[in-house]
Amino acid sequence: MASVFLYHVVGDLTVGKPEMVEFYETETIETAIRVIRESTECGIPIWMRKSHGIIENAEMKQRRFVGILSSLDIVAFLARTENQKDQDRAMKTPVSEAVVPNHSLLRQVDPATRLIDALEMMKQGVRRLLIRKSVVWKGMSKRFSVLYNGKWLKNVDTSVGSSNNLNVNANHPSSSSTSTCHDKFCCLSREDVIRFLIGCLGALAPLPLSSISTLGVINPNYCSIDALTPAIDITHKLPDDPTAVAVVENMHDNQYRIIGEISASKLWKCNYLAAAWVLANLSAGQFVMGAEDNMASRIVPDLSTNANGCENDRANAGGEKRVRKFSSRSIGFKPSSPALRISRSMYRGRSAPLTCRVTSSLAAVMAQMLSHKASHVWVTEDENDEILVGVVGYADILAAVTKQPRSFIRANRSFEALGNSIQI
Repeated sequence: MASVFLYHVVGDLTVGKPEMVEFYETETIETAIRVIRESTECGIPIWMRKSHGIIENAEMKQRRFVGILSSLDIVAFLARTENQKDQDRAMKTPVSEAVVPNHSLLRQVDPATRLIDALEMMKQGVRRLLIRKSVVWKGMSKRFSVLYNGKWLKNVDTSVGSSNNLNVNANHPSSSSTSTCHDKFCCLSREDVIRFLIGCLGALAPLPLSSISTLGVINPNYCSIDALTPAIDITHKLPDDPTAVAVVENMHDNQYRIIGEISASKLWKCNYLAAAWVLANLSAGQFVMGAEDNMASRIVPDLSTNANGCENDRANAGGEKRVRKFSSRSIGFKPSSPALRISRSMYRGRSAPLTCRVTSSLAAVMAQMLSHKASHVWVTEDENDEILVGVVGYADILAAVTKQPRSFIRANRSFEALGNSIQI
């Protein structure tokens, strides 16, 4: 295991992180859309309001956390039949109606928590770490920090045994961890950890240059939906991690060709109302491909948004909605061909799924995810870059960089057994 995980603490990764502002479950879907668009990720933590005058400890704050609301959750909520009938009411609905409660997605930790302990939490399902910014911690936790608050720290505490210094318990923070009304917190995400790892590639050698197949990073248990299936079917059970569904065509010999995806990262800055209408009325293939403007048989309400992306554009003072022919432009995708046949060659720009090959290096995949602000990369065969074999997400990368080298699999491992997707 790389020493960088043992001698760094989560406080090292919070330098420059903005203060977290709580978003409450009583806020509206309309407000959530605006906040998600302006955030650095395609999901936001949802909180219950704190009782007035109460001084919280870590456990009390943890209980107020509800879950993480993603852009896919919002689109799926707006695509419900009752919300399609009254979209104005749906946009004013509290986010508590759309968020999936999951208290285990966030954990409050002390800034002195070792990075290796934080990675173990994230491998077990934690997606955000809540860390105080106002505390100035000192003592043996300094031994793990190379850089904190912009200052280089020296290992001058030689009076304390190293065995004691290694026992930093993330679940029992130091005495300074009791919250007050003046505490400021920041959120550390898995993307922040991957960005940190990109800056430490030398310390991780030879892992970064090893192929993802050699490292066993590829997850064959991805969620997928046939291109001809109604897109609304993905809402029956939304994917958990990564929050993405591959849109595929069934080829032969149990092989699937990926033509696109429906995911939180793709819907992050889209037109939410238009995307919800398409999700509710068209097939998965049409959702990711987009039909061209000359298709007279397909019309979609003109759900253009204002600068904040949260209000319907009315055609006249009477409030009637205009209708127009559906185009992938209406949900933020870029069409490229008027052909009706679904083909991956049609995909350009933002509508193209992010893919790599089984021979791609771990460093290349990490760079792809960060540069495209994506939580995952779809993996295709080396000989055919359209045949889908799996997906690589944050959790898969964190598992790879922390496991022992002897557990790596052979580079020439066959992927014939890895084609078992979860069909929706």
